[in-house]
Amino acid sequence: MKQFFYQKESQNNELREQSLLARLPDFISYAKQECQHYSQTLAHIVADEITSRELLAQLPITRKSDLMKLQSKNSPLGGLNAKTANIGRIFQSPGPIYDPENTSNDWWRMGQAFYAAGFREGDLVQNCLSYHLTPGGFILDSGARACGCVVIPAGPGQTEQQLDVIEHLKPQGYCGTPSFLKILLDKAKAENRDVSSITKALVTGEALPKGLRAEFDAAGINTLQAYASADVGLIGFESISDDGFIIAEDLLIEIVRPGTLDPVSDGEIGEVIVTSFNSDYPLIRFATGDLSAVHSEMSACGRTNMCIKGWLGRADQTTKVKGMFVHAEQIEQVRKDHPHITKMRLSVTQVNYNDQMSLQCELDVNAYSETDIIGVIESISTSLKKITKLSGLVELVALGTLADDGKVIDDLRPIG
Repeated sequence: MKQFFYQKESQNNELREQSLLARLPDFISYAKQECQHYSQTLAHIVADEITSRELLAQLPITRKSDLMKLQSKNSPLGGLNAKTANIGRIFQSPGPIYDPENTSNDWWRMGQAFYAAGFREGDLVQNCLSYHLTPGGFILDSGARACGCVVIPAGPGQTEQQLDVIEHLKPQGYCGTPSFLKILLDKAKAENRDVSSITKALVTGEALPKGLRAEFDAAGINTLQAYASADVGLIGFESISDDGFIIAEDLLIEIVRPGTLDPVSDGEIGEVIVTSFNSDYPLIRFATGDLSAVHSEMSACGRTNMCIKGWLGRADQTTKVKGMFVHAEQIEQVRKDHPHITKMRLSVTQVNYNDQMSLQCELDVNAYSETDIIGVIESISTSLKKITKLSGLVELVALGTLADDGKVIDDLRPIG
């Protein structure tokens, strides 16, 4: 049995770097020719001259947070897709942001992550990320199948039915968010259900706290993480617990200081910038908004690519709740739907490793009866769920309660 999903995962790192940099001139030229966005933003760039990281760093970035604006002006994908792209699906992520997929084998490059997590041909895998509108379910589905696994497209929720499936089919693996795996395990324990067939898990979409990983270990489930996004696909993955995230093959990753975009020193936290050699959806200096840092050592597993410390927060106010991005612009849209509200702030916390949202809304509460206030809360709750696709607690607070600091989303969850 092969040791790695790709043999090049163990290649000399300097040779990998040289190979990727050698691909840059032709890829930039291709993107300028094929993509309306890059034909404009890189019009002044001589592609043949971009042969080093230092020269790559002089190119303009494309921000994930700008995709909504780009796509509203140039539907559906903002001109980032190649004119000759073979697109089989288009997804809608919160924002809304639209993301493409070519349905060819392992287009998202997730096979590396599943293989590193111990998934092998013939394994039965219960995939509990959503297949509805957002690409998460399909991203994991394609990676598991690339390893020869058989996938149960379970999606999230319906825990009773999920436990029935586990007891009947006895899958060896789980993939999805760590919080939903905990929900399944807690319910199985409370109802004396047998989920012991699951011995491996690949989790994504949320941070995996050490305490929760320890719970999974105690349940006999070896759990590793993948860092992926709806635009890039796989960015990094664990092969050994707490040993850093190995960067996926065929990506150039920069870690830069938010604001100045200057490269940071190894170990220093900065924003993750990705260049992905994807001929359908070229991404050149794509600013993810995620914070991370270079891990000082290569992985002990024998894979030689650069390692990072995983997700360490956001460079902007966008945050991820239950695997779904929530943007400051969405909270502002909720506020606009209720003009009697002067200011809003969304707080995100965790209870028993489950994400919780609370929306504080400034209102002249003295001007409303108790019955009216109940109606206002119900109306705002409906808007919040409609716009973010997530439920949250709505709290009305007196005028002047919220600090005038420009903060719209306050992520109070512990990291790691």
